[in-house]
Amino acid sequence: QELIIGPLAWNEARKVQGLQIVDEMKGEVVLQNGDPKNTIDRLVSQYERIFGKVSHAVCHDAVQDIIAKMSPEEIPSSLR
Repeated sequence: QELIIGPLAWNEARKVQGLQIVDEMKGEVVLQNGDPKNTIDRLVSQYERIFGKVSHAVCHDAVQDIIAKMSPEEIPSSLR
């Protein structure tokens, strides 16, 4: 999302409970406490609420190489 909409994406990510931004310049985040799949679902939902349905597709495209290596049970529902 950051490549598409810039700093606003980071501002929205900060609102997601369980997500800690480590380094914006490097794109580093840490998923804290609780279910990481749930945290990712909340992040995708936050982006979709603010930026519309197209952001959901952008999120999915951004991680397609990662989720291709995951089992179906590991993939957050928002990225299936």
